[in-house]
Amino acid sequence: MLLYRPVGLKELELIAEAGYRKFPPRLPEQPIFYPVLTFAYAEQIARDWNATSGDYAGFVTRFEIEDTYAGRFDVHTVGRQGVHDELWVPAEELEAFNTHIIGKITVEAAYYGEEFEGALDLETNLPISIASK
Repeated sequence: MLLYRPVGLKELELIAEAGYRKFPPRLPEQPIFYPVLTFAYAEQIARDWNATSGDYAGFVTRFEIEDTYAGRFDVHTVGRQGVHDELWVPAEELEAFNTHIIGKITVEAAYYGEEFEGALDLETNLPISIASK
């Protein structure tokens, strides 16, 4: 199953530190890990939410998970069906979920707000701190 995950700068740094092989653990106040089913939805979150708050940077990551394993989790529609669909993975299962990722997590798009501070790698359009990993 092909999935997307919109992330901010700090989460992308942790993904890069893990060799683009796993997502970091959820924070105590985050009981669900929710990758999304469409690029359009991930782009909307990364561009309209992540790039307008926090570090003013949002990224769309893409990864594949084993179909049979992904089938264990429910898909929830949180807006328009077919667009705003999320796979809900309980936070306590994220470590096991990571072991079912096929290949590497890739960065498909990057968005920056006007308030973003940092140097970008001209080839990758990623912050230099991440592009060098």
